[in-house]
Amino acid sequence: MNQKELAEKTVAALKAIYPDALCSLTYTNPVQLIIAVRLSAQCTDARVNKVTPVLFEKFPTLDALCDASVEEIGEIIKPCGLFNTKARDISQLSLMLRDQYGGIVPDSMEALLKLPGVGRKTANLILGDVYGKPAIVADTHCIRISGRIGLTDGTKDPVKVEKQLRACVEPSEGNNLCHRFVLFGRETCTARSQKCGHCPLREFCQYGQGN
Repeated sequence: MNQKELAEKTVAALKAIYPDALCSLTYTNPVQLIIAVRLSAQCTDARVNKVTPVLFEKFPTLDALCDASVEEIGEIIKPCGLFNTKARDISQLSLMLRDQYGGIVPDSMEALLKLPGVGRKTANLILGDVYGKPAIVADTHCIRISGRIGLTDGTKDPVKVEKQLRACVEPSEGNNLCHRFVLFGRETCTARSQKCGHCPLREFCQYGQGN
């Protein structure tokens, strides 16, 4: 079985388990999404989803976020960890979106990467979820599961994982596959207690075949 065939099997299997491939973060607009993703660094989505309603209730618009002090933002997002850095990024990101992009989250990788605190993972999520463009969100679940299955060579480098998955996954399926990896990684293919004995991917998963 070649890599593209393996990718097709993986996509089909996970699509059957999770027909609705939804982002785990709660948001109502692109600005909220990009901020939520920034908060999710080294923090669970569940915790982020508890913090963002408080943040966006106090600062409901981009202008309100721009007017907020870094200290005010930091006080609210403190439960997400690294709050000083994240608060600074959110403040600077908001100002840049308002002043340079007219309040619109940009739709290109190049422009997104210019925003404070935005890396390829965040940029790909925005491109895929907001603009429907081909995207591979190489987060911890994607890196772990794609390596175990054999879709990648086992590298932990997000950029290399993204490149290897783009080579074998149908572009229209990439973004949703990564959302499904998150769901599957939480329920079955966890980091420490993977359930290979009950895994529907085991028959073609390199890691599962060895267990």
